[in-house]
This record gives sequence, structure tokens and C-alpha cells, in this order.
Amino acid sequence: MLVLLPPSEGKAASGRGAPLKPESLSLPGLAGAREAVLTELVDLCAGDEDKARDVLGLSEGLRGEVAKNAGLLIAGARPAGEIYTGVLYDALGLASLDAAAKRRAARSLLVFSGLWGAVRVTDRIPSYRCSMGVKLPGLGALAGHWRAPMAEVLPEAAGNGLVLDLRSAAYAAAWKPKGEVAGRTATVRVLHAPTRKVVSHFNKATKGRIVRSLLTEGAAPKGPAELVEALRDLGYEVEAEAPAGAGKPWALDVLVDEVH
Repeated sequence: MLVLLPPSEGKAASGRGAPLKPESLSLPGLAGAREAVLTELVDLCAGDEDKARDVLGLSEGLRGEVAKNAGLLIAGARPAGEIYTGVLYDALGLASLDAAAKRRAARSLLVFSGLWGAVRVTDRIPSYRCSMGVKLPGLGALAGHWRAPMAEVLPEAAGNGLVLDLRSAAYAAAWKPKGEVAGRTATVRVLHAPTRKVVSHFNKATKGRIVRSLLTEGAAPKGPAELVEALRDLGYEVEAEAPAGAGKPWALDVLVDEVH
């Protein structure tokens, strides 16, 4: 099973350990595309601060993020699972998983990123600020920059099993499973059961809890239909229909009664 996650907008501080070693990151086929983004981002943020803030869409209160990006090559690095914070990652609670569940997380979780493309939760990275919606002056829109290298690398990373896609739209634009891979991909919406409306905050929390449940229980669904049964066994209310045509992902609705 491969689980595709969005990053968090806010991130924990970089560590005090060794700085980033780009060659150590997972998915080495993304190395060239990573180097291009990293080089332009560092150069941008080491130059005109106001221009960098405008390109990155940062408010005056986030001016310090520009200096953080300028120092990416020398900042300490930590596992990505410690860098990413926020509602989804709080609910996922990687640090509190038992040893077996942590091994499953290391194998199955893939976090998408405007800067790195995608990383495993064990990959050591510095804290940064660069969303997938950014358009760098040289490279252009990052979703477009990542599309070709992702199309080369991600099908192999997906292997032959289930792909559980929990990304937001901006990050899903960087890679959309196609063909046979799409047929074993499931996307998830979280709906307020009484109103059938999509919920925002609880959407992230529920997705984090779903991933945690699958990891802690050692569930290993081989495809979308098996995922539906696994989630129901774990106590989730799930509605799903197989797609009408071949090569299309399944769309799952998880219904929740409480929105908080």
C-alpha cells in the first residue's frame, strides 16, 4: 500500500544535526528536479526579500520564512515525519506509533512537496516554505515542473498494490495516476453525515486517523474494494462505488457525525 499525503503549511523548526544530503532522499529519480527547485528557491530568498515574499505568497508576518529558505543548504535536517505538523499529522501521531507501525509508515507513506516533489517520512529534510502553488520566476508553476519526473518515478513507487490518495487538489496536480495504477487508486472525501457537506478541519483530522488506524492494525488491503472493507472493519462509515470505466480511481466518502 502506498499512501499519498499533502505536506503541512506550517512546519517544525529544522534540527541541529547534519544539513540536508540531497543524494540520501528517497525516489532518486526526482534528484534533478529537486536540485532545480532548491537552487532557485535559495537564490530567490537570498536576494530581494520583498520579491521572494511576493513569489511565495507570504504575509508580512511570515517574512522570517524567506531567511529560512535562504539557509536551506546549511540548516540542520530532521526526518520529514517530524518536520510536517498540523491537523492531519497531529491525528496521525507518527511519534506515538509502536515499532511495527512505524516500519509500516516508513514503507508506505509518501508526502508530496513543492520543494522536494515527494519524500518518505524517514527522509531527513530542513524546515522550509514553498507550496505546490508557487510559480518560481525561472521554473514556473511547480505543479507543472514536477509533472514529468513524477510520471517517470511514481508508477514504480506505487508497485502492484493499493494507492490511497489523500492529497489536496494542489498536490494532486503534480501527479495523477493513470491506467492500471489509477484502477487501484482510491481517493477519500470526508462528509458531514447529516448534511453530506464536505468538511474542512475535520477532513484533515479524519484522514490522519484513517492512516493511523491502518498502520496500527497492520491492515494491508490489496485494492480499493478491500480498503472499503478494512475501513468498515475499523469502524468507519464508508460509501463507495466502483468507477464506471477501467483505469479510473475509486472515490470513497467517509461519513462523520461530529464536525470539530
